[in-house]
Amino acid sequence: MLDTPQATVYIIDDEAQVCAGLARLVRSVGLQPQTFTDAAQFLAHVPTEGVGCILLDVNMPGMSGPELHLHLSEMGLSFPVIYLTGVGNVPLSVQAMKRGAVDFLEKPIDAELLLPAIDKAIALHRERYVHDGRLAEIQGRFGKLSAREREVLAHVIAGRLNKQIAYDLGIAEKTVKVHRGRVMAKVGARSLAHLVHICDELGIEAAAGGGRN
Repeated sequence: MLDTPQATVYIIDDEAQVCAGLARLVRSVGLQPQTFTDAAQFLAHVPTEGVGCILLDVNMPGMSGPELHLHLSEMGLSFPVIYLTGVGNVPLSVQAMKRGAVDFLEKPIDAELLLPAIDKAIALHRERYVHDGRLAEIQGRFGKLSAREREVLAHVIAGRLNKQIAYDLGIAEKTVKVHRGRVMAKVGARSLAHLVHICDELGIEAAAGGGRN
């Protein structure tokens, strides 16, 4: 099982007092805060790994909160976002939630609302972290397959029998069985159904209709 690092809460707000107050709150529950007073400062130190979430002020000089959120999404960063705003804005809050924000909270921030939102955001990011790490591990296993083993795999997940695969590839049926066993062992598949599930997750396609000319 993959270990997950300590969570960090990234606080981005142009008001230094707000940053300091939120940092104290975050520390009080055993989390590690990092504060930034604008989007540019955050982007200069943007995290590319680890677990955490972002507390993001909506209205900031320069790049706004929603603009930064969109930019981070385009960069492929999956840190969950909790928006903070001084003025309630229903259309903006709806737009933020559609973009995947965990919550949209009005200032002054109520700790009883913020802390559960942070817990939810970090739990979500931990799930992503473990899932992505597991997929990377499995991809590494698939990278160890030989070209012939990949061919056999594509036919196996297409539902073909060993003798059909042997005919399609022009090899002996016992050779297919050997390659099939190696594939199962290398990728750590417990059964054919498990192998198919793993291939679905990784986007590995089954072989098209077989038959040699």
